[in-house]
Amino acid sequence: MAHARAALRCALDQLGYTGDAPDDAVLAVSELVANALEHAPGPYEVRLRWAAAGLICEVMDGDPCIPAIPSLLSVGLFEPAPDKRGGGLDALLEVLSERGRGLQIVHQLTSGAWGFSTERGKRTKVAWVMIPEGWAADR
Repeated sequence: MAHARAALRCALDQLGYTGDAPDDAVLAVSELVANALEHAPGPYEVRLRWAAAGLICEVMDGDPCIPAIPSLLSVGLFEPAPDKRGGGLDALLEVLSERGRGLQIVHQLTSGAWGFSTERGKRTKVAWVMIPEGWAADR
């Protein structure tokens, strides 16, 4: 995973992306790579490609199934849910769980500009994030 982060950061630097945007993109892609490593048979591949709206970073893995997308919050990522207050130790552990937040993080970091796709007849899926062209300083 560290190799994917370093390679993406280097590519974004070379393309002129500056400020916080590369950090957000690298973190979002890191979450997608972590999901590929944990949930799909290897190997995975990270690709960059240009689109009309900007740069798309894709993470392709060997699992053609698109995961169930959690209900994405419109409020802050770690704000307590009213129905999770009280309930003792089990409720507290569920709220503090590190699992299940990766796609929420991707959603927050990309302002919703992410998703999944599959190619007909191939046993792969692609998780992608959009890196808007406006994030590059000299484009």
